Amino acid sequence: MFRRILIANRGEIAVRIMRTCRDLGIETVAVYSDADRRALHVLEADRAVHIGASPTGESYLRVDNIVRAAVDSGAEALHPGYGLLSENPALAEACAEAGIGFVGPPAAAIRAMGDKSSSRDLAEASGVPTVPGYHGHEQDSSTLRAEADKIGYPLMVKAAMGGGGRGMRLVDAGDQLKEALESGRREAERAFGDGRLLLERAMQGARHIEVQVFADSFGNVIHLGERDCSVQRRHQKVIEETPSVAVGHELRERMAEAAIRIAKAVAYQSAGTVEFLLGEDGEFYFLEMNTRLQVEHGVTELVTGLDIVALQLAIAAGERLPFDQDGVSFSGHAIECRVYAEDPLKHYLPSPGRITTLELPAGEGIRNDMGTYAGDEISTYYDPLLGKVLAWGKDRREAIQCMEGALGAFRVEGVHTNLPLLRAIIAHPAFRAGEATTEFLDSQLSPEALVLAAAEEALISAYGALALGLGSASDPWLAAGPRRSGGNMPLALRFEGIVQTVDGHRVPGSGDEWLLDVQGRERRVRFSSAPPDRVLAEIEGRAWSAAVERTSGGLEVIVSGKPFRFDWASGERHAHAADSHRQRGLVAPMPGLVLKVLVRPGEKVRAHQTLVVLEAMKMEHNIEAPYDGTVKKVNCAEGGRVAEGAVLIELEQEAAK
Repeated sequence: MFRRILIANRGEIAVRIMRTCRDLGIETVAVYSDADRRALHVLEADRAVHIGASPTGESYLRVDNIVRAAVDSGAEALHPGYGLLSENPALAEACAEAGIGFVGPPAAAIRAMGDKSSSRDLAEASGVPTVPGYHGHEQDSSTLRAEADKIGYPLMVKAAMGGGGRGMRLVDAGDQLKEALESGRREAERAFGDGRLLLERAMQGARHIEVQVFADSFGNVIHLGERDCSVQRRHQKVIEETPSVAVGHELRERMAEAAIRIAKAVAYQSAGTVEFLLGEDGEFYFLEMNTRLQVEHGVTELVTGLDIVALQLAIAAGERLPFDQDGVSFSGHAIECRVYAEDPLKHYLPSPGRITTLELPAGEGIRNDMGTYAGDEISTYYDPLLGKVLAWGKDRREAIQCMEGALGAFRVEGVHTNLPLLRAIIAHPAFRAGEATTEFLDSQLSPEALVLAAAEEALISAYGALALGLGSASDPWLAAGPRRSGGNMPLALRFEGIVQTVDGHRVPGSGDEWLLDVQGRERRVRFSSAPPDRVLAEIEGRAWSAAVERTSGGLEVIVSGKPFRFDWASGERHAHAADSHRQRGLVAPMPGLVLKVLVRPGEKVRAHQTLVVLEAMKMEHNIEAPYDGTVKKVNCAEGGRVAEGAVLIELEQEAAK
């Protein structure tokens, strides 16, 4: 086994790999950019090497810098993690030339499967069906349009290289194809250095199922079951689980056999994942093979009891797989939720900034794989993934129950997160029934459900202030006081344009406990007060405090440092934010790089037209016109960086006719 390895990655996966190395007595070497000098993976490593400036192209994507760091630090092997250079055969080749062990498959296997076009050819040659589409060498726009017309709409535009949803676009109709090709190629070139695209028929009602395979250098190949990754946003996985409720024993055997056949066809070694689309008719189709450790490998570890990273290290050191297929056993059900620094109520815009509070869930069946800490700075240069929370149960029902408790106890302050989205998904009847497909978030999770999930604590806190009689007794929302006699006490407020209601009554003989109906969901809450005018709420094993203040048209509730502005449901909704937006123009929602400026001064635009394309946290973000109008001034240029709140476009609204 190796004595020292370098981890050519950052964030939670670097920390995760270090955990196994520590258990095995292996020294770890971290690499870091300017922005990551105080990152958790740097603090956790035995030693760390600076490899360049903050942009990934000047640090984490520099093969020469990383291999030099491995050699200079005395590392015997290099683990690439996932993302970044993990599926770049040049890194594996450079390691071989430098005499450094590579914890992953041979460069030839990475090259064969990393190119989606060649991997589809290989799958078809192995007798594994693929999704109908085009993956030819001709890449001009006219050829791609002609091929798209043959395939039919809706279809998917995909990057020929890489993964993680980069360069992927859903095209519903022909008039969307030109923009999808341009933006997909642009994102693919930046992410993978290769702008080639392929087209695939978009399968409706499908599930995303992947099979974990493992192979050693002696020709032994096994599988560790499947994972269901159907809950996705922007083609990136949000929640993963194993086993899949849609995969029975016979189907599992067929999919696993197909995955092993593909792995053997490229003489694969180490951990790999073969991804399929499972149609409504029960037929499956090859998508791609990820030649690396997956983000969601942890759920497989929870149900098998195996350490996948430890197995990777052993195989890279030349050892045989320590068991055959019959030696793999499965127990229970596991679910993983990815926690991102993004705001679900603002179209999932990234939320960079400093984490002021981080409280992680704990308890039986709960695992946290985190890459950050309280006081850490979330940068705009990198993916906004903070970490993952995993839950295990004897069955799916118990795993869901465990995850609900974990998400309820998970608290992050200082940046917005997608925790409200995760809570809404886990609570959704379709997810609980095992019916989620790749269209779940778009088709079944309503804006109302998401808004309620995001604002539930604030809404309950507002009710608690009423129940406790905080504030002035002359306020209409407090007029009932804490000892209202008989009957229920209703409250109706408007948030993000949606009316939300709470109705409830004090539990007889309990003193401070209330039974609430929050938008149809029963909640048993204990309220108490704390100076100055703060509400303390305790519900189902979790607790929080909130400040509640009266505004001119409703209430402002501050929970975990985040303000929630509610209007009285019977009154007119205030539009201060919209008014400010129209007066100032279109502003940058976060710091970023200007990729495209699509308008000029004097140009007339229509509502929802894309005016500027920004890149932040490895994703493109379209800045759209909020209304019909005329561009008065353009304050940004392509290739320039802008600060959060910078006015990009000054737009004069068209007068009402």
